[in-house]
Amino acid sequence: MMRATTLSALILMAFPRFFSPSACAEDFYTGRTMPYAAFDRLTATPVTVAGGTLNIGFAPGSFTLPHERILAWLTKSAEAVATYYGRFPVPEARILIVPTAGAGVRGGQAFGYRGPAIRLMVGRDSTEADLKDDWKAVHEMVHLALPDVPEDNLWLAEGLAVYVESIARVQAGDLTAEKIWSDFVGQMPRGLPESGDSGLDETHTWGRIYWGGAIFYLLADIEYRKRSGNKTGLQQAMRGVVAAGGTHDQDWPVRKILATADTAAGFPVMTELYEKMRATPMDPDLALLWRQLGINAAGSHVTFDDSAPLAAIRRAITAR
Repeated sequence: MMRATTLSALILMAFPRFFSPSACAEDFYTGRTMPYAAFDRLTATPVTVAGGTLNIGFAPGSFTLPHERILAWLTKSAEAVATYYGRFPVPEARILIVPTAGAGVRGGQAFGYRGPAIRLMVGRDSTEADLKDDWKAVHEMVHLALPDVPEDNLWLAEGLAVYVESIARVQAGDLTAEKIWSDFVGQMPRGLPESGDSGLDETHTWGRIYWGGAIFYLLADIEYRKRSGNKTGLQQAMRGVVAAGGTHDQDWPVRKILATADTAAGFPVMTELYEKMRATPMDPDLALLWRQLGINAAGSHVTFDDSAPLAAIRRAITAR
């Protein structure tokens, strides 16, 4: 019988791409779950942001950029989230950076079952421009500001991350209001119901989960502001969820999340909107809504009409 060590050597020679140290390291730190135990064996760098500490660990592998530039990108991303929520949503979070092929941020995922954590797949050849253009780090950090939700309610988590990521980056000065409203005008129609669709809890397509969820939060933000005379909006509602302990390491029923948000904002907006959209394919007139907000689309760009009836609400949504 061939010895195991000899067999392993032969396999390694035959398939070096799959058994190289970098490939094995990357595979070890990926998968469906967060490798908490493996992370805890890494030497993590603590980075303090308003109200929280990011413990940032790098899986084995190299980057073209020095680690300091990646740490600066993560700090800037966390500061945008802290701007929206008034502080970073959790006191402490593990951030695992896994080097992978190519350039740019290739993907990310948030976890909470053993404490708040995020894994980001970052291309080894990433440049500072790649990191500056990234939205995934902010997106995943926003997930930390909401309790874990069941699969049928995934749109509630992803829609929030899509919507708040954009607003937070404007409030932090990283994007312009024109840029994010142009993106909303171009992308939100993907979240509208198609033929045969049901409500958000029952239609699990990509468009409905991400952009259908974002439509829910836009409508909620506007309605909060209408009822409050533009004094409170989604930002105050979601800060209330975090203040009540509703973070990603917690499991809350959906109606508890919505009721907590409504209490913080002062009106039962999200509870009512959920009942309208959870099982029924609600189809809001987005073109009319853009006009009411004073958003005029011209190709990939927008201009603003501050005389429009909801223009003050549009400005308040992105105001710091």
